[in-house]
Amino acid sequence: MSDKKDDKKHPKNLERIKSSMFSRSLSLAKLTVQAGASIAQHGLTTALKNKDAKQEQWKNLLKNQALAISSELGELKGSLMKAGQMLSMFGEHFLPPEANELLKSLQSNSAPFSWAAIEPTLKQTLSAEKLALLEIEKEALASASMGQVHRARIKATGESIVLKIQYPRVDKAIDSDLRAIRTLLNTLKLLPKDLNFDAIFAEVREMLVQETDYELEARLTEEFYNRLKGDSRYVVPKVYREFSGSKILATSFENGLRSDDPLIQSLPQERRNKISLNFLDLYFKEIFEWGVVQTDPHSGNYRIRVNPQGHDQIILFDFGASKTYDPIFLTPYRRFIKGSALNDRPQFFAAATELGFVRPEDNEELKQVFEDFCFELVEPFIAFDDPRNTNGLIDNDGTYDWKNTDLPQRISKRVLQIIRKHSWRTPPKEMIFLDRKTGGVFIFLSVLRAKVKGRDLLLKYLEKVQ
Repeated sequence: MSDKKDDKKHPKNLERIKSSMFSRSLSLAKLTVQAGASIAQHGLTTALKNKDAKQEQWKNLLKNQALAISSELGELKGSLMKAGQMLSMFGEHFLPPEANELLKSLQSNSAPFSWAAIEPTLKQTLSAEKLALLEIEKEALASASMGQVHRARIKATGESIVLKIQYPRVDKAIDSDLRAIRTLLNTLKLLPKDLNFDAIFAEVREMLVQETDYELEARLTEEFYNRLKGDSRYVVPKVYREFSGSKILATSFENGLRSDDPLIQSLPQERRNKISLNFLDLYFKEIFEWGVVQTDPHSGNYRIRVNPQGHDQIILFDFGASKTYDPIFLTPYRRFIKGSALNDRPQFFAAATELGFVRPEDNEELKQVFEDFCFELVEPFIAFDDPRNTNGLIDNDGTYDWKNTDLPQRISKRVLQIIRKHSWRTPPKEMIFLDRKTGGVFIFLSVLRAKVKGRDLLLKYLEKVQ
């Protein structure tokens, strides 16, 4: 389950959600009207001020707007929060920082539903006979934007399971929520005029619709379970079909610790490195072998099970955001990665052109900036003697320190350079969730303070790329 939060950290549980189209639309319209009024007021009050003063007041306006949004989110939940999360990952590279900060405010932490508010969904989805077979804990184990998790026990067998229960009517609010976000960003003049965001919003909509389809998620979970059942490095929860339905997903309860847990952090460097390489290996399997990627890399979707003998396991959750990529996109994308990692400019530009990142008529300066951006992205996987190892972050044995690097900051600067100096085009829509996944992988390895030879692992997969 994505963007999980521990229930203890929340205020009092929610008794209701603004799930009707009228109440949600009213709340979102109020936010947009407030934004428009703020813009108008900003224009009046800064008319005679200098540039620095205007910029400072603009930042304050956006900060206040973000607070207003957060205060309204408690009773909205659903796709508004989830879309904010998705779009902010895209925004890290292609939106102004102010727009991204606003999108991040849509991910406001809020309380789970009370039992009285969530129980009707259970009764509507499972028969009384099925519910009688379970002993369900009324306090939520975890909550997120689209649903929450309750622990349960199968009375006959004593098995521990979890029930992921969807919030009422969140699936009906997707289109209106996305329109509201786009209107809000346009009202605040935060969407660059020279970029077409239709494909991006369509891709986000498709994923949101998919993530509310729990029957599809059950199938996707089973597919990952079958792919990895012979690999003891990973644990995928077992699906209990008899207790699952369109709004409920029942899986085995799998106990583990977050990557930032003190016990995980205290593991020897060698064990943390092994976990990190296993995590990278799974990522490469998704990209280079299966063509199916679990695109929600939120830290709540992974746990680590510590084994006294050192055979630690990664527990994988939430496959609702799994995406199958068409070979028409994935084949050049794999060559794109290979060209970047191996410093092969002809292969890199051929793939970049096929993907639509660059065009033959683009000026050389833009091509060079884009090349620098992409070649820096693969820094953890280049060789020690690669001329691009100018920062000396790759040791002579090929080890990269994922924690003590300023790569994310350097990448952000490169993106701003592209946005400010060049008329750039919207990247392929497939990139929004692949970028999201890549960013999550980097964060996971950074939290584990990994020092690993990622290139050696990547080369095994690149050998198969034609």
